[in-house]
Amino acid sequence: MSLKVFLELVEFKAKTASVLPFLIGICYSWYQFQSIHLGFVLMFFIAMFLFNMAVDILDNYNDYHRATSVHDYKEKTNIIGRENLSMRLVFWLMIGMIVVSATMGILLATVVGWPLLWMGLFCYFVGIFYSSGPKPLSSMPVGEFFSGFTMGFMITLICVYLNTYQAFYWNFSQIFSIFIIALPNTLWIANLMLANNTCDLEEDEKNKRFTLVHYLGRKRALVLFVSNNVLAFVAIFGAVLLDLAPYTVLLTCLVVPFVWKQTKLYLAKQVKKETFICAVRILAVGSFVQVLTYALGVMIDF
Repeated sequence: MSLKVFLELVEFKAKTASVLPFLIGICYSWYQFQSIHLGFVLMFFIAMFLFNMAVDILDNYNDYHRATSVHDYKEKTNIIGRENLSMRLVFWLMIGMIVVSATMGILLATVVGWPLLWMGLFCYFVGIFYSSGPKPLSSMPVGEFFSGFTMGFMITLICVYLNTYQAFYWNFSQIFSIFIIALPNTLWIANLMLANNTCDLEEDEKNKRFTLVHYLGRKRALVLFVSNNVLAFVAIFGAVLLDLAPYTVLLTCLVVPFVWKQTKLYLAKQVKKETFICAVRILAVGSFVQVLTYALGVMIDF
């Protein structure tokens, strides 16, 4: 297996969806608590990244097995069939990543406390059953929610917990604050899934995958896509007003014209190879600038 094929198998281009929520957690931890446990968060980052790659391999693995439109999907679309990859190699590569990441997570939990274990179990449950089982989450109208919530919110929550576990309080105020900080990423990640399912609507229906777009219809799915982008910027304003983020985070609004341009391109036509990238760009640019402006505010305060 070449490096290029491996990177496509693990969907490396989409890893922004897990890295940037992690970085937001780092920024929030320092801004609110002046606390960062570098060793713990680096260990978590490696475990998170490995599991994220394993989940994407599992997604491709299960999609390959379930596909009913054999020639079009198995041989032309799915990376495993298109590149004639060994199923045995793919399977054990996936299992190895899961085992290593789980072991690292359990070791961390023995040090920082069992809340990490329960949060990790939730993430593993979602990751594994996202594309596995008789009714995968990704083939149901809850795929957008679970992908956005797990990667956008839970990664940030775990990161903050690891950095502040000695002083972390499990109350509404604490969780709500982290939720607001993580909301832009949560919505933009959900939009990735929404855009993917909108582009793949007909193919998904042929493969008996009845996603949220199937129930909403294409037009309402596009309205939801736009609404999520608007709410993401509302959350950024809210975070500053509630003093959950430095005022410099408002500079993220400078990317509104870019987000609107990408949104218009996507609204014009929903073609996987042509316009799905618009949702990826919105997530990458919006989240990156949010992290950059947050870090800038932290440095100014420091």
